[in-house]
Amino acid sequence: MNESAKIRLGISIGDLNGIGSEVALKTFADSRMMEFCTPVIFASNKTISQVNNTLKLNINFNGVKELNKIIYGKINVVNVWQEEAEIKFGETTDIAGKYALRSLKAAVEALKKNQIDVLVTAPISKSNIQSEDFKFPGHTDFLAETFQSDSLMFMVTDDFKIGLMTDHVALKDIAEVITAELVKKKIKKIIDSLERDFAVRKPKIAVLGINPHSGDNGVIGKEDDEIVKPVIQECLDEGLLVFGPYAADSFFGTGNHQKFDAVLAAYHDQGLIPFKTLSFGKGVNFTAGLPVVRTSPDHGTAFEIAGKGEADAGSFKEAVFMAIRIFKNREEYKKLTATPLEAQIQKK
Repeated sequence: MNESAKIRLGISIGDLNGIGSEVALKTFADSRMMEFCTPVIFASNKTISQVNNTLKLNINFNGVKELNKIIYGKINVVNVWQEEAEIKFGETTDIAGKYALRSLKAAVEALKKNQIDVLVTAPISKSNIQSEDFKFPGHTDFLAETFQSDSLMFMVTDDFKIGLMTDHVALKDIAEVITAELVKKKIKKIIDSLERDFAVRKPKIAVLGINPHSGDNGVIGKEDDEIVKPVIQECLDEGLLVFGPYAADSFFGTGNHQKFDAVLAAYHDQGLIPFKTLSFGKGVNFTAGLPVVRTSPDHGTAFEIAGKGEADAGSFKEAVFMAIRIFKNREEYKKLTATPLEAQIQKK
């Protein structure tokens, strides 16, 4: 068995009524995927068997009660629950939200304890997962609080990356939320992630304007002149390659994004609309800034096709590969930046 196969890749199953379980199983239907990692799905034998049978996937898996019983080179299912969970493909139900949270919490706990190496999260429904234990707009905020870290929602492919100043924030609140401190923090997060997670030396960053035409010198809003531009100048004075603010409406159509290692967008749709338009099915949602590696496909629960066997596993597979790549890059980065004493300890 090669070393890559020993990477334990945890999978939280997401909303049971969506396509999460389908794309996860389809990803590992090809046994060659086991050469890259060993998948560990947090759900139950009964649930995975039901999905397997309904969609006629005929995928073999190994059910385990404890994580130390996983078999490398096989699909492992950790029994987070024993009972038969009700699955109603295409519907939003409280039960599906309950099991999505149980799967997520079990996977995150395993990540904390180093029982898995990386985590890929299948899509949740942001409405039915809400509870006393989950009062977050999405995975990113939940993970940031769990690991007590400032996180960055980073949408990535091999050659196209967009980070967000604000992610799940209502449009009417954007201008109030964005401060000079926040802009500087997100820029630093992108730079740190590019260096540590993607092995980019001296990253070059583009920052998009908050307002149309970046405010047109204050005619359409003053935030870009008063907040964004001073931060960019401060970064340049520090020797960081940060440029902008660029008018978002023409930035991608002219191919400007190809000149930079990453783009920082002001808000959710300003970044995700061009990203999904240019990269849908190949993109990955990566939570940068955490001490652990978490990725996710760039799509949602897709209730409209759930249970029909029509879901494309392409983005989920990319999320798997990206998680493995980032994990390896971080290991290499640790070696390169270790002090002589730390390097000697690592060798032992």
